[in-house]
Amino acid sequence: RDSRYAMPGGSVSAASLEQEKRTAAGVTAPAAIADVRIERSGTQRWLVVQRPADRVWPIVREFWLENGFTFTTEQPSTGLLETDWAENRAKLPQDFLRRTLGKVLDGMYSTGERDKYRIRVESVARDTTEIIISHRGMTEAYGDSSKMTTAWQPRPSDPSLEVEFLRRLMIKLGGAVEQANQAAAEPVAAAATLVSVTDKLQVIQYVEGFDVAWRRVGVALDRTGFTVEDRDRNQGLYFVRYVEKPDPEKQGFFNRLLNRTSDPEGPVRYRILLTREGTGSRISVLNSNGEPDTSAPTQRILKLLIDELK
Repeated sequence: RDSRYAMPGGSVSAASLEQEKRTAAGVTAPAAIADVRIERSGTQRWLVVQRPADRVWPIVREFWLENGFTFTTEQPSTGLLETDWAENRAKLPQDFLRRTLGKVLDGMYSTGERDKYRIRVESVARDTTEIIISHRGMTEAYGDSSKMTTAWQPRPSDPSLEVEFLRRLMIKLGGAVEQANQAAAEPVAAAATLVSVTDKLQVIQYVEGFDVAWRRVGVALDRTGFTVEDRDRNQGLYFVRYVEKPDPEKQGFFNRLLNRTSDPEGPVRYRILLTREGTGSRISVLNSNGEPDTSAPTQRILKLLIDELK
C-alpha cells in the first residue's frame, strides 16, 4: 500500500525469467531455421539475422510482450522499440515462506530496481537485419538520512541482462539452445584508448573496424542516456543532445541559494564522428557546427564513451 514503491510499468515474474518461452505459431520462426547468430565486441553483443527487417520486427515485438513488457515507443519505420520500466522480480529472495505461499506474497515485495530496454532492428542489407538491445536501470534509494522518503536514481547499465535477452531472442528466432548459450559466453574485452591529437584535443582510438564501432557507439549512447536526434552512417555521424549533470559537491543548500550559476544548463548539441583508421576506428566529439571541440563537457563525453567501449 506504500505509494513510494509505485512506478509506471509492469513487473517481470521470476518464473518468466527462469524458464524459456516456447515458440508460438504464426510469426515465430520454426526451430529448424539457423539463420541467426550473435556477434560480439567487448561487453556488447548484437544479433545478425539473415532475413529482411519487416519479417524480423513482428517476432521481436512478440518476444518482449511474452516476457511481460509493455512499450512506450514503437516505430517500425525506424526499427525502434522501447519498453516501459519493469521490475526484475527474479531478484526477490526465494526463502521458505515465499516458496510455500508463492504468488500470494508477490505483491508484498519490491526489489527496489527497475529496468527498461531499447531495441533497434536495423536493416543493413536486403536480406540481413541486426538487432541491438541496450539496458537502462534505476534503483530506489533513501532521499536523506532520516530514511523517511525514497527517490528513483539511475544505476549503471547491466550488459549481462542485454546478453541474456539476446540469447533468449536468438532461440525465439530459431537458433539452437546450445548455440545461443555458447555465443553468449563472456569474451575478452576489446581495447579502446584515449589518445591526444594536440595539447587539448583528444579522441578515442578503437581497435575494431568501422562497422563494429558504429554499432557499439550507438549502444553506448543509448545506455548512457544521450538523445540521438539523427544518424548518418555514410558520414559516420551521430547527432546527439547532451545535458551536463551538476557536480553533487557543489550543490549544497547555500550554494544553490547564493550561486545560481550552479544550476545545470540545458541540452547542448554535439556530433559524434567515426572514421576508419587502418584496421581500427577513431571516435571524435565535434560541436554543433561540426568543428573539433576541446571543452570540459567534451572530455566527459569521451570518458562516458570509453567506459562503455571496454
